[in-house]
Amino acid sequence: MKSCKYIVLLVMVLIGITACNDEDFSSSPALSLTFSTDSVKFDTIFSKVPSSTRTMWVYNRSGKDLRCTNVRLLNGNQTGFRVNVDGVYLSPAAGYQLQDVEIRNKDSIRVFVEVTSPRNGNTVAKELVDKLLFTLESGVTQELILDAFSWDAEEINNLVVSSDMTLESESPLLINGMITVEKNATLTIPAGQTLYFNSNAGIEVNGTLKIEGTADNNVTLRGSRLDNMFDYLPYDLISGQWRGIHIAESSYDNIIEYADIHATMDAIVCDSSDISKLKLDIENSIIHNCQGYGIKAIHSSIKIENCQVTNTLNDCVAFFGGNAYIGNSTLAQFYPFDSNRGVALRFTNFYESKTFPLYNMQCVNSIVTGYAEDVIMGEKSEEETTFSYTFANCILRTPEVKDEESAKYFEGVIWEEPEDTIYGGEKNFKLVNINTQHYDFHLSEKSKAIGAASEAYSTSTDRDGFPRDEKPDMGCYEFREDS
Repeated sequence: MKSCKYIVLLVMVLIGITACNDEDFSSSPALSLTFSTDSVKFDTIFSKVPSSTRTMWVYNRSGKDLRCTNVRLLNGNQTGFRVNVDGVYLSPAAGYQLQDVEIRNKDSIRVFVEVTSPRNGNTVAKELVDKLLFTLESGVTQELILDAFSWDAEEINNLVVSSDMTLESESPLLINGMITVEKNATLTIPAGQTLYFNSNAGIEVNGTLKIEGTADNNVTLRGSRLDNMFDYLPYDLISGQWRGIHIAESSYDNIIEYADIHATMDAIVCDSSDISKLKLDIENSIIHNCQGYGIKAIHSSIKIENCQVTNTLNDCVAFFGGNAYIGNSTLAQFYPFDSNRGVALRFTNFYESKTFPLYNMQCVNSIVTGYAEDVIMGEKSEEETTFSYTFANCILRTPEVKDEESAKYFEGVIWEEPEDTIYGGEKNFKLVNINTQHYDFHLSEKSKAIGAASEAYSTSTDRDGFPRDEKPDMGCYEFREDS
């Protein structure tokens, strides 16, 4: 009989404890939860592509223990939001809700939110809104707004271009894997197109690539991430988001005009080829923020005119032999993510263990500058191999060449000494902000490039399509007070 009494007593104690625990959770309508934010906002995302994860905290600062009878998504699975509350997903089987979520006084829980939106059927982004509802035992309901913009994209997966093709769409073009242009085929990208490349994506050119932007309607090649790494830093400002353009040995007559190519690994790499044929003509274009080279050409014939090539982990522009022309361009090395960055311009007559004659490297009416005291590297092999170059009417951030034998390769050069500038060559430009990763390489009023170019080498318009005046400026941008 004693054992039975003990069992009855134990049951009564457990019931009492449970009752006390229940009484610990307040049902007062005067008490509520505190959120770390009143809304979870996503940047624009591509439909059918999973977003990154956003997170927020739910605090109980009420002075009493609180319990939510349920936490639920208002619209269930209709908007594509997925929610994890304190380690538990709001699943379809549970009706996209969670029961009896306890938050003790002075405690907190963490909420994780993702979204994969359905297609919206429009060519413009559509707003998606849902609510995460927290209903307390008191009946008080608090809401957290979930907000995103969904954009339908046309996905292109490992495209092989075997005959002439024009790549265009009214929707954004989302590139997965490589676009491969085969021999004897031409891929044309017309004005106004933007290609969004995933991290494994790029363009492999065995045939011919033609990018046909205009001053008013550039072609943009960029990474696919539309969201932010941090609140102040979009992924679009981070280098290394996609693989870039590789122009193979068999490829010639590639033309890139009015393009904006940024956030790549190596933006453009040209393999060794027949230098009697023009391999690449790139004009009026921007290459910016690369986790590799801006333009790397091995024993090729390259023309660069009215271009901005800036901020690369390796060299902004590097020529390993061949023929090269740089005219009316801005090469500026302010890469912010690694102090062991390359130079703004490298030209040599060898590559790795092989020699490649540098028949002619000509740089005219251009700005070649950066953070370091010397951002130009001309390297000659010990073997008797052609190494020919000239600079005319340029700003060069490199120690002044004074010996007569070498000075003949420089004409009308402004030697940019470190004391001439604030930090490196920043003084030439409107904005160089390493903290926010914002740059504007239009000329500042302090730049000595203004009015210093040779009219004989000058283009009629600048990179923006504005006319150059009778005293043209060095670099790809003509100075304008309103620019």
